[in-house]
Amino acid sequence: MSTRDMLRASDARFHALAGGFSAEEWSQPSLCDAWSNHDVLAHLVVGYGDGPTALTAEMLRHSGSFDRANAALARALAARRSPAELLDDFARLTQRPRGLGRYFPRRLLLGDHITHELDMVFALGREPVIPPDALVAVLNTQVSVPNPFVPAFRNSRGLRLSATDTDWRHGERGPLVRGRAADLVSVLGNRPAMLARLGGDGVDVLASRVSRHLTRRAG
Repeated sequence: MSTRDMLRASDARFHALAGGFSAEEWSQPSLCDAWSNHDVLAHLVVGYGDGPTALTAEMLRHSGSFDRANAALARALAARRSPAELLDDFARLTQRPRGLGRYFPRRLLLGDHITHELDMVFALGREPVIPPDALVAVLNTQVSVPNPFVPAFRNSRGLRLSATDTDWRHGERGPLVRGRAADLVSVLGNRPAMLARLGGDGVDVLASRVSRHLTRRAG
């Protein structure tokens, strides 16, 4: 399956899953910074629907900070649109993106969308139902492609990584971190909540990298 087809299949599966969330579940905090699940959904819609002009204007209002501009756009949209309306927007835009999603590399979009799905699912105490091939595709991107928005590439450097629920390995030397593929995706993407599920002598190294990056962002 091509990355484009995998992204479309992943978006369709997420849309079906999220359509079953209750109003209370949408209002609950996700694993993504201080965003609610509603905010995360709005962020996905912003990615597909807003162009560079809107993002640049918002960055100018936030001293050039991409993170603050990104958060402001998502929260503003979430304030205007209900989860049901945003799900309709998302379904339409996945078929015909008109914003930055038209230009962003598909493999990075797949990683972004799956990571945010995990932000919601794990925060709700659920287990993900993401196909192994999609998780492996995300892991391969995380460890091989530097991403200016997510420090997964840096978090993985010098570590041996092993998925315990699918045939995926990375690295030949260094401390070992092992765990389920979804948990690895989440933690490499700088979400510490799933660290307790990982094992191996490299977990402390990975935990220090995640916490150090979170501290820098908080400051």
